[in-house]
Amino acid sequence: MAAAVALGVLLGCDASPPAVPDTVTGRVDAVPAETLQQDESTAVSAVDTFWRTHFTELTGRPYQSPRVAGGYTGNNGPSCAGQPSVPYNAFYCLPGDFLAWDDNLMASGYSQIGDSWIYLIIAHEWGHAIQARLSADRVSVAAELQADCLAGAALQGAADDGLIVFEPGDSEEIGQTLAAVADDYPWTDESDHGNARERTAAFNAGTAGGVRACTS
Repeated sequence: MAAAVALGVLLGCDASPPAVPDTVTGRVDAVPAETLQQDESTAVSAVDTFWRTHFTELTGRPYQSPRVAGGYTGNNGPSCAGQPSVPYNAFYCLPGDFLAWDDNLMASGYSQIGDSWIYLIIAHEWGHAIQARLSADRVSVAAELQADCLAGAALQGAADDGLIVFEPGDSEEIGQTLAAVADDYPWTDESDHGNARERTAAFNAGTAGGVRACTS
């Protein structure tokens, strides 16, 4: 995906879940740092631009971008409310209103599935930042699935606005990513994030129905 995109959801919002198993950390060196940085930058710009353009018209509330503190590596990430960052994680910190991610996580997912991995992670964590900006009555108790839905709405909306381009193979990468994060990550288990079917359904609801489908 050159300038582009996208999957469903993944990653937890906790600031300090356990690290992912070694089985997902291979072949990190196959992805050049400049490639990661370019895709991360494009994803951040596209998702933030979508929300900056449409958030107020869709919610009636003001929008301010969260701070982007990622990426980091290993144990060198920012702390959240006194809790240290964790290797191979991505998170939204509510008290600090920032997003961060370990670049080794980005690289491992990229090398195994594709660049959609990066767009998914950033759009999902941005979804948690959006939840913090919504009125309480529009935030779902199923917060992780709603973040998946918001990720789908943002990525589809960014594509509709010409900010990113869906490419052949993206749908397959979406399916692979959702299956991987539903099954392989101890901090994205079904009890709080939903299974692959539920996460795919939530993401698809956002792509098909937009933000209102996620917040009504």
